[in-house]
Amino acid sequence: MAELSAAIGRFSLEQFGVWGLAFAAALLLLALCLLGGRTRRPGEPPLIKGWLPYFGVVLELRKDPLRFMKTLQKQHGDTFTVLLGGKYITFILDPFQYQLVIKNQKQLSFRVFSDELVRKAFSISQLQKNHDMNDELHLCYQFLQGKSLDILLESMMQNLKQVFESQLLKTTSWDTVQLYAFCSSIIFDITFTTIYGKLLVCDNNKFINELRDDFLKFDDNFTYLVSDIPIELLGNIKSIRKNIIKCLSSENLDKMQGWSEILQRRQDVLEKYYVHEDLEIGAHHLGFLWASVANTIPAMFWAMYYLLRHPEAMAAVRDEIDRLLQSTGQKKGSGFPIYLTREQLDSLICLESTVFEALRLSSYSTTIRFVEEDLTLSAETGDFCVRKGDLLAVFPPIFHGDPEIFEAPEEFRYDRFVEDGKKKTTFFKRGKKLKCYLMPFGTGTTKCPGRFFAIMEIKQLLVILLTYFDLEIIDDKPIGLDYRRMLFGIQCPNSDVLFRYKVKSYRS
Repeated sequence: MAELSAAIGRFSLEQFGVWGLAFAAALLLLALCLLGGRTRRPGEPPLIKGWLPYFGVVLELRKDPLRFMKTLQKQHGDTFTVLLGGKYITFILDPFQYQLVIKNQKQLSFRVFSDELVRKAFSISQLQKNHDMNDELHLCYQFLQGKSLDILLESMMQNLKQVFESQLLKTTSWDTVQLYAFCSSIIFDITFTTIYGKLLVCDNNKFINELRDDFLKFDDNFTYLVSDIPIELLGNIKSIRKNIIKCLSSENLDKMQGWSEILQRRQDVLEKYYVHEDLEIGAHHLGFLWASVANTIPAMFWAMYYLLRHPEAMAAVRDEIDRLLQSTGQKKGSGFPIYLTREQLDSLICLESTVFEALRLSSYSTTIRFVEEDLTLSAETGDFCVRKGDLLAVFPPIFHGDPEIFEAPEEFRYDRFVEDGKKKTTFFKRGKKLKCYLMPFGTGTTKCPGRFFAIMEIKQLLVILLTYFDLEIIDDKPIGLDYRRMLFGIQCPNSDVLFRYKVKSYRS
């Protein structure tokens, strides 16, 4: 916002002088007031516009989203509309009403919302004009499941082997690093290599390092990119995005060896609708890379952080891994002999529960739909109306932190999703079983198609790290959530922490 004000001020003073600045400011104030002049119609949910014209409740929500939403829930009930950055968003907080969003796909459009998002964030314009291409690209996600997922996991394990044997397994003494930086590096490198392959004509490590640095800068600005702030006011992010898109152009991808099946299928679809040289192909790949990495990095961080902070969780998960390795006849000797199938990774219920609990505590993924026409939605607690052009949103952190559903929800409990030695999938509210009890990946037909790949990647990494390394956290400072992403995905930590690792000296 400071950059926006400064830019407006510089432009006005240079072009019009002091009187011009005053006139421009008056016009801006008038426009903001007009945008904030909406009143509540009969049948609509309570309307909260905040004290800032246009921006509405942005500042309150940004400070502590969960606490603020709980305050509004206490004051206005489970359904209300807020003004947020020029958009009117109706939030549904009752988990038993989520089906209202899923059932009304014709009037509540995910595509309109997502097409606008990818246009702003990744500079992809053709999806709004070409629904056939959108449908064909969506079909490619089948290659993130079943046998195709098994192939991806085998490739990932080979890439992990190369990284660990060439770098980390040589660490016989303690090596101290920042935990989030460590997770960023390893997740980005392994994911990129598994999906896109390796660049063999030059230094692949240099290429990935530079790409990773640009990607992380891009990701830091993601919520600003999808807002209505002109990209020209976001520093050098436009040039950074352009650099990434060039790196992922067809010309550069042709130099990569070891493409995954899903990348090949996506490229085939894109070249059906674009000429080979069109840079928007690279923009599509940036969007896919962001979807593959941006939330997996903080998810990996939080899983490791909570394990390092809770010795009882670390001991339970390590014991579970050891028992699985023994039952499959795998010994923890020198080198890198461990290999676990998808089914074997899936059998590690304590490990999975740990990952799910980390997601429960850190996910602010919000399911958002565009309202295509004025609509009346019928809920058990009564009907309510939503307006054409507004957004409708499901906000899962409310029930992720509900003590009626999860006992002591503010606490990390590694075995929260384990019951009688099996996976726990039954949770209740008001005495009724919840169909959706954990929603870090969205819901319905738009549920994240890469969720299986992401969870398996985190499990694989944790199995290797816990098997081969001694791990210790050094910083005692408390770490909280950074709400820069607010309504998008897994929240990053508000600061990094030091941890250290070394190869285990005893691996019997």
